[in-house]
Amino acid sequence: MSGAEGPVSAAQGPETGAERNLEARLLDLYHRLLDRYGPQGWWPGDGPLDVVIGAILTQSAAWTNVERAIANLKAAGCWSLEAIHQQTQDDLAAIIRPSGYFNAKARKLKAFAEHVHLHHSGHLEALLSQGIVPLRAELLSIHGIGPETADDIVLYAAGKPSFVIDAYTRRIVQRLGVLSEEGRQDYATYQGLFHENLPRDPVLFNEFHALLDRHAKEACAKTPRCVGCCLAEVCTTGQRLLG
Repeated sequence: MSGAEGPVSAAQGPETGAERNLEARLLDLYHRLLDRYGPQGWWPGDGPLDVVIGAILTQSAAWTNVERAIANLKAAGCWSLEAIHQQTQDDLAAIIRPSGYFNAKARKLKAFAEHVHLHHSGHLEALLSQGIVPLRAELLSIHGIGPETADDIVLYAAGKPSFVIDAYTRRIVQRLGVLSEEGRQDYATYQGLFHENLPRDPVLFNEFHALLDRHAKEACAKTPRCVGCCLAEVCTTGQRLLG
């Protein structure tokens, strides 16, 4: 499933020299990060259900708080989409309280569980077995599922190559100077950078996204720590700050 689907963003034409340079630059970034941090082993958990629930709960939340909410769900016997579907929204909100925004997230979990119940007879595998384009479109039709959460599910639950763009990825890409100023706030532009310049390989996308998140926490924080950064010598911001 590494490349049969077309990109979610713009269609690719004949490869140009600039595109080859971008591919080489992105792969260089990937290998620098991999050399520094090693494989990240994402997604934490035991299977697709962990990804779906985690992707919803992690919206505007630290992962440590998500883990507490997940532990509560398991302890309450609410670790299936059918159990979530049967649970009242108020009770579900109380269970996932550690994740923050618990009322909104309970509604989102209920909406996802209800959708799978109504459209796929409760079988998550039936939803995830679709191709990238219909799967992503269906996910985006569910309340509370935006592009980032949808791509989390496509990549990490379904194992299909749809690059996840989050705040960490945006920050690093901006500081590296890989994209021009135009379209910097557009999700599809960021995603197109990876889709149009890298092999459509879910293993590569999985690891690259995880490494970017790790790097944003370790070095490329809101206030960048450029001294000793493994990307400093190829980073526009790093070069400017380090002189």
